[in-house]
Amino acid sequence: MKIKELKLNNFRNYKALNIEFSPNVNSLVGRNAQGKTNLLEAIFFACIGKSFRTGKEKELIRWEQEGCKITLKANNEFRDKIIEVMLQKGQKKSVRMDGINIRRIGDVLGEVPIVFFSPDELRLVKDSPEERRRFMNIDISQTNKRYFYLLSRYEKILDNRNKLLKSSPNKEVVLETIDIWNRALASAGIKIAKERRDFISQIAPFAEKANEYISGGESLRVEYRGIDVESEEEYIKKLEKSFDRDYKLGYTSFGPHRDDIDIFLSGVEVKSFGSQGQQRTAALSLKLAELEIIKERTGEYPVLILDDVFSELDENRRKRLLKFTSRCQTFISTTDEQFCEGKIIKVAAGKTV
Repeated sequence: MKIKELKLNNFRNYKALNIEFSPNVNSLVGRNAQGKTNLLEAIFFACIGKSFRTGKEKELIRWEQEGCKITLKANNEFRDKIIEVMLQKGQKKSVRMDGINIRRIGDVLGEVPIVFFSPDELRLVKDSPEERRRFMNIDISQTNKRYFYLLSRYEKILDNRNKLLKSSPNKEVVLETIDIWNRALASAGIKIAKERRDFISQIAPFAEKANEYISGGESLRVEYRGIDVESEEEYIKKLEKSFDRDYKLGYTSFGPHRDDIDIFLSGVEVKSFGSQGQQRTAALSLKLAELEIIKERTGEYPVLILDDVFSELDENRRKRLLKFTSRCQTFISTTDEQFCEGKIIKVAAGKTV
């Protein structure tokens, strides 16, 4: 699936935009704060249902306007796809796909698969486990909608169990009903852990090859660090064993909501001991590995977005990275025309030429 056309109305600093894209490489070039990343954000928002910059959707609406609209048209050799997203202040987000109202955002995920990378994605390697869980969740959800709804169910059950843990100063009162939530949590949690374990086992070899290629030979190892149980009954026993601790803490301390990914470079943990260049290359390698996993699972490459990435890489890494763009439709944003490839789109003050 490739993005053919994008229309924006009152999105960020765009009053109105109607632009067609190349099925190969599209380079957005212009000075900072002109709207390059805003345009890429609109594409991401239509495909994923969330912004990569903010959780406050009202910030996406143009200044002093009441609402905005994104219309994205995509196609492949078999079908066309139109996704429309409408935001209105004080109202819930409205989404239509091929003219049909969509009630659950999970139904949009994976219709136009997308992989996004920017310098901020260094958080994938450097920051908390939450960033690495987010990476797994978005990627798996794009190829497995069942996982997205399973994850939503798990989070609701987890919230209810945590509320119960804090509901009474009497431990015995909590013990009377916690078994219900233990069983529900185990049922969903064991499935989430399996999906993540399978995903990491699939993506790891691709990430290792990508890192070796981009870095010129450095060895990357990626491992899933999650719950150590094989059945729901084992899971329940773990929850029962940790009850006293959970009760004191007021939250659940065991489960896939605590998962992480370990990333090593030449046997050394990248997060703590890798240079910034090594960390950036490791994060980029994981993202490029997503291309191969999505291709393997869906039969076609996703759209690749590279937001202001080339200025952070040396010349050799830039050249190697550009070779990946031949595999899929790619969007590149940059302030420097020397980094442009394919169709060049100049961006200035919320307009394109």
